[in-house]
Amino acid sequence: MKKEFAVIGLGRFGGSICQELSREGMEVLAIDKNEERINEFKNIASHAVIGDSTDETVLKELGIKNIDHVIVAIGDNIQASILTTVVLVELGVNKITVKAQNDYHAKILDKIGAHHVVHPERDMGRRIAHSIISNNIVDYLELSDDHSIVEVKAGKKMIGKSIIGLDIRANYGCTVVAIKQGKHINVSPTPEDTLREDDILVVVGADKDIARFERQLVIDD
Repeated sequence: MKKEFAVIGLGRFGGSICQELSREGMEVLAIDKNEERINEFKNIASHAVIGDSTDETVLKELGIKNIDHVIVAIGDNIQASILTTVVLVELGVNKITVKAQNDYHAKILDKIGAHHVVHPERDMGRRIAHSIISNNIVDYLELSDDHSIVEVKAGKKMIGKSIIGLDIRANYGCTVVAIKQGKHINVSPTPEDTLREDDILVVVGADKDIARFERQLVIDD
């Protein structure tokens, strides 16, 4: 069965999610107070509805309780974001993801029962910062406040050496969980695997350890 999603708030973040979910063939209910935004998405989402998400009656009438996953992507109105999340929690929605404006907002969302809180602007800022440090840093994804996963191109200091020879786990506290070699992905690299030019390592670890790993092995002098 297809999963059913609802996206509340059709700004840049919510609109992007709505478009991608729809492109993947998902059933998407788009909700926004702004009629112009709804008109933009009426031919993209499965259903696009003008509505006040802070009004419990409105959400009940839309059958929001039966939606598998609701994304609250309300932009700059923190109060509306919090009130909407409260209503969704009280209605017993199965999964609720909410966009946070800042850390204080995130703490409130956690306390009132949001299942997953995202920080798109902060996370994108971190990804861009990592990517501009070095061309060898391909991608960066935060797993928690203290841990991340990065994709890094093997630096000059790594080429021709094995994982055990570099002793990445012992020296840097990071774990290589996969190696991309062109179109091939080795998801179970052995300590003896030798790194080649253009290999991309998928590395997991604490932020402080990853930063040290990047400085000492990944970023070419």
